[in-house]
Amino acid sequence: MPKRVLTGVVVSAKSEKTIIVKVERRFKHPKYHKTVKVSKKYAAHDELSACKEGDDVRIVECRPISRTKRWQVFAGE
Repeated sequence: MPKRVLTGVVVSAKSEKTIIVKVERRFKHPKYHKTVKVSKKYAAHDELSACKEGDDVRIVECRPISRTKRWQVFAGE
C-alpha cells in the first residue's frame, strides 16, 4: 500500500526533532455545494531539525515513532 504524502505549513518547531504541520484541505459541501476549508495539525519527525516556522513542507506516513508522531518530513526536499 502506498504511503500518503501531505503538504502543509510548519506552525511550531519548538520541540527537538519534532515539528507541528498544519495541513489544509478543501472540498465541496455535499448539500450546500459551497467550498469548505478544513485544517488539521500533524506532529512530524524532523531528524535534522532543519525546518522552522513558516516553511512549506511535505510529510509522509511512517511507522509510529512516539505517542503522537506517525509522520516524518519527506526526504526528497
